[in-house]
Amino acid sequence: MANKFKIFAGSATQDLANKIAEKMGTTTGNVTIFRFSDGEFQPSFEESVRGQDVFIVQSTMPPTENLFEVLQMVDAAKRASAANIIAVLPYYGFARQDRKDRPRVSIGAKLVANLLSAAGVTRVITMDLHADQIQGFFEVPVDHLYASSIFLPYIKSLKEQESLDVVMAAPDTGGTKRANAYAKYLDVDLAICYKQRERANEVSSMTVIGNVKGKDVVIIDDMIDTAGTLTKAAAMMMEHGAKSVRACCTHPVLSGPAHERIENSVLTELVVTDTIPLAKENKKIKVLTVSDLFGTVIENLLSQESISKHCIA
Repeated sequence: MANKFKIFAGSATQDLANKIAEKMGTTTGNVTIFRFSDGEFQPSFEESVRGQDVFIVQSTMPPTENLFEVLQMVDAAKRASAANIIAVLPYYGFARQDRKDRPRVSIGAKLVANLLSAAGVTRVITMDLHADQIQGFFEVPVDHLYASSIFLPYIKSLKEQESLDVVMAAPDTGGTKRANAYAKYLDVDLAICYKQRERANEVSSMTVIGNVKGKDVVIIDDMIDTAGTLTKAAAMMMEHGAKSVRACCTHPVLSGPAHERIENSVLTELVVTDTIPLAKENKKIKVLTVSDLFGTVIENLLSQESISKHCIA
């Protein structure tokens, strides 16, 4: 198997790529990025990939150079006669632009899918898409993994070790399906925060649906950006009598005032994954790695074994 594939790391998620390679008993391949004085860059594979299954690991969070770096690496692998080119995108950027929700806007998630296909990807592996239908934007196979296989054991261990009376919660109605899946698995109740927005990243009003009094609330979401919704939801849970509030969010985008809001919030803990590296340390944030999950899925793909158990919320 070692002679049939190679793993290459994009510059944004090198640590995660190295952990995935280590899980598979190998190391990441040698790739360099030449930068021109004006900021233009050109990735180059410094070893042969002819006839190989090439895995390119890179999350496509801002800046947009991260996405373009993936596209160029895919193009380079295609022109170097790789057998298959698999884009491993732990965080799929532009996923919030999954529909035309107002006139004259781009559907960015579809555009990114078109760009990856045009560049030459033959498969995509990603985690916790903001909208499941994004899989349908591709004409190549998409393996959509879920962080539930990482978060659920952690929540279960907290529940048992600290005797928590857990209630799962969704920060908005859009996250109800995800939170309900967790609640069913753990056999606990569900609460929902109903929010109204005036504009993106700004919540105008919020209320709680469900009983959280005396409960240890765990809020589940696919990403945390400015942390406005999450911290307001946590505060509202406490106002409704919750004993404690934790949150599990797959992708720690954490832009703008996010870190400050989290530090000043009522949250006991924010659990995230390493799909996006943290810009700075935060005493309230705990990071769980997805490297073992991605490594196992890649191994199963190479050996043509089923990966369905890793693709179910």
